[in-house]
Amino acid sequence: MTVPLNNYKILPSILSADFGKFIAEVSTVDIPEIDYLHVDVMDGHFVPNLTFGPQVVTSLKKHTRFKLDVHLMIDKIAEFIPEFAKAGADIITIHQEATRHLHRHIYQIKEYGVLAGVSINPATPLENIELILPDVDLVLIMSVNTGFGGQKFIHFSLAKIKKLNKWRREKGLNFIIEVDGGIDQITAGEVRLAGADYFVAGSAIFGQKDRPKAVYAIIKAIEEAQKKYSGKLV
Repeated sequence: MTVPLNNYKILPSILSADFGKFIAEVSTVDIPEIDYLHVDVMDGHFVPNLTFGPQVVTSLKKHTRFKLDVHLMIDKIAEFIPEFAKAGADIITIHQEATRHLHRHIYQIKEYGVLAGVSINPATPLENIELILPDVDLVLIMSVNTGFGGQKFIHFSLAKIKKLNKWRREKGLNFIIEVDGGIDQITAGEVRLAGADYFVAGSAIFGQKDRPKAVYAIIKAIEEAQKKYSGKLV
């Protein structure tokens, strides 16, 4: 299968930004190549960290031009889907591990006119989400253990991305494959060749002084990988 050029997206993750000045921080990635911000919502229960509520999404929607990719790493999914949808999320992704009623919650998201995604942790088999794939707009493969930014990429995630991309092709589905965790100018190329479309990068962007330069370094890695393999998946 040929990989179409320029159909991928880089999504800066505000988890790695300075929490005290979000609007100023995200303005540093206000370049034409960036359409989305990635917003990691953690509740201190599903994952061992506590981050943002719907008010942050509301503020980002009001004060920036970006679409918002909201990743819910929380237990009380049913209660908070409406809150984040009303706050302005453009994509809401929930974890398969966090609910016994995945199908119900995917369609709860869709009822608000928001794109619906499902995510799985590194040790969760793809088979756990196979039946829901025709119903989702996006699948988020976590390539680090959820909870904290700045972790190293877990390389067995590449096999999961390749397998998921193969299923997508064989089943004639068109969901987006997004990858989050350890994405930088070293890992982005191989992740792209495995089949990923959306790349979430936190410390690789916000951990750098020159944020546009950091974004362009990731873009360069992706495009060089595609060029090296003549645009074909490994």
